[in-house]
Amino acid sequence: MKKFTPLISVYLSSLLNSNSSIFNRFYSFRSLNNNRPFPDYSPKRPTIKDSQFIDNLSTSIKHRRSEPISRILKPFESQFKSDHFIWVLMKIKNDYHLALDFFDWAQARKNPSVEAQSIMVHISVASKHPSTARSLIRKLWVRPGLEICSLRYFIEQLIYTYKDWGSDPLVFDILFQVLVEAGMVDGAMYLFNRILNYGVVTSVDSCNVLLACLSSDRIDAALKVFSEFPDVGLCWNTASYNIIINILCKAERMKEAHALLSEMELKVCPPDVISYSTVIDGYCRVGELSKALELAAEMGVKGLNPNPFTYNSIIVHLCKTGKGADAETVLREMISHGVLPDNVVFTTLIDGFCKLGNLPAAFHLVDEMKTRGLSFDAVTYTALISGLCRSGMMVEADRIFQEMGSKGWAPDEVTYTVLVDGYCKNSQMNKAFDLHNQMVRMGLTPTVVTYTTLADGLCKQGEVETANELLHETCRKGLVLNLCTYNSLINGLCKTGQIEQAVKLMKDMELAGLNPDTITYTTLMDAYCKAGEMGRAHELLREMLDNGLQPTVVTFNVLMNGFCTLGMVEDGKRLLSWMAEKGIMPNTTTYNSLMKQYSIRNDMRAATEIYRQMCAWGVLPDCNTYNILIKGHCKARNMKEACYFHGEMIEKGFKLRVSSYNALIKGLARKKRLAEARKLFDEMRAEGSTADREIYNIFIDLNYNDGNVETSLELCDETIEKCLMGKIHGQDSLDNMKEKAAQ
Repeated sequence: MKKFTPLISVYLSSLLNSNSSIFNRFYSFRSLNNNRPFPDYSPKRPTIKDSQFIDNLSTSIKHRRSEPISRILKPFESQFKSDHFIWVLMKIKNDYHLALDFFDWAQARKNPSVEAQSIMVHISVASKHPSTARSLIRKLWVRPGLEICSLRYFIEQLIYTYKDWGSDPLVFDILFQVLVEAGMVDGAMYLFNRILNYGVVTSVDSCNVLLACLSSDRIDAALKVFSEFPDVGLCWNTASYNIIINILCKAERMKEAHALLSEMELKVCPPDVISYSTVIDGYCRVGELSKALELAAEMGVKGLNPNPFTYNSIIVHLCKTGKGADAETVLREMISHGVLPDNVVFTTLIDGFCKLGNLPAAFHLVDEMKTRGLSFDAVTYTALISGLCRSGMMVEADRIFQEMGSKGWAPDEVTYTVLVDGYCKNSQMNKAFDLHNQMVRMGLTPTVVTYTTLADGLCKQGEVETANELLHETCRKGLVLNLCTYNSLINGLCKTGQIEQAVKLMKDMELAGLNPDTITYTTLMDAYCKAGEMGRAHELLREMLDNGLQPTVVTFNVLMNGFCTLGMVEDGKRLLSWMAEKGIMPNTTTYNSLMKQYSIRNDMRAATEIYRQMCAWGVLPDCNTYNILIKGHCKARNMKEACYFHGEMIEKGFKLRVSSYNALIKGLARKKRLAEARKLFDEMRAEGSTADREIYNIFIDLNYNDGNVETSLELCDETIEKCLMGKIHGQDSLDNMKEKAAQ
């Protein structure tokens, strides 16, 4: 080891014997105001014999022309020693390229000392070649297993040689950045502390690299550095504030992030578009859109123009909350302000509309992208494929998938899994497995999500054993089953009536270290409710609550449907009250279950009261709501109320189902309101719906009595074709199946 000057030796020794952390040492140093001068460089002196050798070697190097340095120095190799290196550098240090060639030559033959390495780094920086200095440091001092004491020794040598070999503080910045980028933060902090004692503060750009490095997993350390470094003379800039604001936003500490944004106004580094956009994005992530919009308006007041990222944050939030129309309004506002949306903004909005099932709007944006000359990427194609799969449009989804490949975008695991899921949900399991096999042939590895999707598809077709075998194969491949996988299997077992087997699988899931979630319990509760075992469903609900899981509106709907199916209406009403206590808003399905049961009981006063309560709570009725009320009132011969709800239903764009048409027409006919009944009958036939035989008989008799014999005969033929022949061919049961599916 090279001999230190006494001052450095004593100081380094005291540091090496300290047990305190690097960060603690920093805070003890920052109070030192007495800046010491950099040490004088005093290298070992050469002997007379060495001096003559050095002169000859240096002269040969200086006089070389185009010859390789290895050939020039061939005669000197046998006598060359490590000590000679620094003495030669003293002679040629003003010729950077010569010095670098000589260093490479010496390094290949003798390992230059740490002192020599430090000198070469200084020469590179002094000669305006910082990239070489950075490369040398990385090559020599960034390696696995490097001991901190070795790195400290290099830092001390860099300080020791600073005064005579460079005197450019950039050298410390370069070393600091390299260490931080390599994750050697302790070494970087040691360097910061050491040069601080000589009155040198690492540049703000280098410290920003440190902040960015700490932001990923040492947030508190980053905040501490940001808070304390100004005490030693460092002035943070706008980029520094932006890094910290980003850290706070990612941690959802929005109050602190906003306060920091306001603080920037008081500093010499006013916030820029990135500062505002980062906080706006943070507010959107936590669902506080109003504050995000306030900041966007504030940007305009300050003369800062929002960029595509700013708008995209707002669009993403609106799409996630199902406000696709509002999101497109923001897009139009963005364009009107002269900010041209990029493919990321369009893709975000396309994905949002696809998830909402609004494919016409999504493809309208696709056309607009083409018009604007914006290219699709893999994310755009995947969003479209996902939207088409959700809507069951598998032919179109496959066409987009093929187009994606032809345009040079190779589908990845996500794209394949989306398409596999589409085929599974549309009961096309053969195509789903073909796609899985194609995925493997392409060199892609199916994920646990892919296998879960396939297993879920098999379960929904009743092939639970096949699904189980598939998942065992998945485990053999080293993939770990997740909660979603188990939930799919449990759902499949419940659908096939194997409830006890599903409960056993839930216990196996717990043994595997996975805790059941709300979906697990709700699935099992649904199975017990449908089996009429409300007691078992209640037990599961209590177990779920004991485990700290909160029921969702779906959980309550499952229980509500169970109560109503068994005629336990009072229990259903109590459940509605309990939902309110839990702060869970009932949805349309919840109220429809109760209304349907009251209608079955012919208690339309109670059914209508539930409807009014539903509207008062801001829950919008759907098609099923109106059909339940209309059929119920018709059955109770309350035709005034039935017609009122029919009018409201049409006004809101909903349509009567076959059974509701039949009930309403019969009710009107009984009340001798034949013109209205005839109008509905004609409307029903025009839509292709089939009335029942009783209604046909009514209008056959009416037309015959009115002398419309030809019309009566036509209706007789239609009755035979649709009511008699249709029943033979299963049309009647098909209509019933469609109606049950709609309900």
